[in-house]
Amino acid sequence: MKRLPILALLLPFTALAAPLNIDNNPNQPGFEIPSQQRMQSKMLNQQRQNKGMLNQQLKTQTQQQQQHLQNQMNSNQQRIEQNQPRMLNSPKQPQPLPSSNSGMLKQY
Repeated sequence: MKRLPILALLLPFTALAAPLNIDNNPNQPGFEIPSQQRMQSKMLNQQRQNKGMLNQQLKTQTQQQQQHLQNQMNSNQQRIEQNQPRMLNSPKQPQPLPSSNSGMLKQY
């Protein structure tokens, strides 16, 4: 019986506490479930990390492509430089001209 008066005394406080804590009412517009908030926060963090990793991969890939193109250009330039002295220094030999006759001298 002693418990009943204590319960009766606490009842008005619980009735007052409910209206004060309006953030915890799922019927209110804009109410967010705490577990959903945590999940959304984790997902946003994961999304930021993924975006950062993708940007880093893109940067690395771009640098590798630029390095590859630079290597190709250097290689082509070396080939050109190696072939130019041969072409400039080689003696020009006259090329045989096509003959209009059968290759024999005509006799008169």
